[in-house]
Amino acid sequence: MEFADEARELLLVAPADFVRERTARQRSVRKDDRALATRIGGLRKPAPAAWVVDLLAHEGALDEAVDLGPAIRQAQADADPDEIRRLRRQRSEVVAALAQAGADLASDAGHPLTSAVLDQVRATIEAAMADGHAGAAVRSGLLVRPLESAGFDAVDLDEALADPDAVPDSWSGTDAEPIPITSARRSRKGGRASRPGPGPGPGPGPGPEPEPKPKPQSEPEPEAEPQAAPEPRTDPAAERRAAREAEATARAESRDADAALDSAEQELEAAEDRRAEFERQLAEAAVEVERAERARDEAADASDRARDLLRAAQHHRRDVGR
Repeated sequence: MEFADEARELLLVAPADFVRERTARQRSVRKDDRALATRIGGLRKPAPAAWVVDLLAHEGALDEAVDLGPAIRQAQADADPDEIRRLRRQRSEVVAALAQAGADLASDAGHPLTSAVLDQVRATIEAAMADGHAGAAVRSGLLVRPLESAGFDAVDLDEALADPDAVPDSWSGTDAEPIPITSARRSRKGGRASRPGPGPGPGPGPGPEPEPKPKPQSEPEPEAEPQAAPEPRTDPAAERRAAREAEATARAESRDADAALDSAEQELEAAEDRRAEFERQLAEAAVEVERAERARDEAADASDRARDLLRAAQHHRRDVGR
């Protein structure tokens, strides 16, 4: 089997059982294909939400959601409010139905979902609708972490897939170019230049132009300036950059923690294997000791009988000699 096929099968295993199954599969292929065994050993354990999405992909349940994405994006490009409203309602229904289906699959596997994981499942499905490459990624069955759509930016797919080069098989039904995910990065700078930001505005004084409509029964409050000249706000682009940096830091820490956990679990399994081998050898040694003790006891009995026979023979010889 190719690595992508091996990965798809392993990613259907519940995260709690993943490391054990991965180790068993790595050992089973090591004799025939050491390179494949090495890649299997390096396969990351999926986050719970990614595991659920992979279960849905395996069932072929994500096709409707991914197919809806291009229609939604076209309606937004056409600025058709009625079509946008209709498709958004449909999107909400599809996301809710898929989230419930994923929760059912997880429960059937003996691992009910928390509300936080279910939120990540919904966010991943919505990201698949918002971005063609993300849609192809979730349909691949190779997802190892959840996805999230951030406004007009492309969905971040870095390290989201077990085998990025296998994903072109899943482009069908999306409006994304059939290229590997690793080459599918799009600029995150577009979009904000075309949107007018809050200009510097005039000075803090109230301008002579349209005054706020005075209320007949109230005297002018002292200085209505804050309404006429808002203070400079935080740059939304800077906020997005800071949020992405914080997310990247958290993801790196999560990856490190996952790697440490995987390593600890592998060491634990190796120690358990050594213990099992030691216990097996100990059991065999105990059997050998028991067998040796039995042989010793039988030899001791035979020795006692031989001495008895010797003494009897000696007495008989003395009696005959008299």
